[in-house]
Amino acid sequence: QVVLVESGGGLVQAGDSLRLSCAASGRTFTNYAMGWFRQAPGKEREFVAAINWSGGYTEYTDSVKGRFTISRDSAKNTVYLQMNSLKLEDTAIYYCARGRFASVHRGADNYDWWGQGTQVTVSS
Repeated sequence: QVVLVESGGGLVQAGDSLRLSCAASGRTFTNYAMGWFRQAPGKEREFVAAINWSGGYTEYTDSVKGRFTISRDSAKNTVYLQMNSLKLEDTAIYYCARGRFASVHRGADNYDWWGQGTQVTVSS
């Protein structure tokens, strides 16, 4: 069993920054890719970013490239999502997930453990 707990969400203004954290406990996440997804009201859950097992490779959805950075600290069993220059359209519940594989994948079905989510609200 893997338990993932997200934190760091909140209400911010457009242009501000937030850093989300996802702490993992239980079975190790060191050998697996980790991902962040988000779901806005009335929309489907979408891929945001992912990082491979070593931290040496990352992928981002186009809308966040250059603004968001995913990273991981294996010693702390934690993955982060640094979000800069936040926009109104970034408003969503953000979920972290552990991948089934060491390599990065974008599809949600490639992730087997999910956190409960943290709300990010960007206001004008």
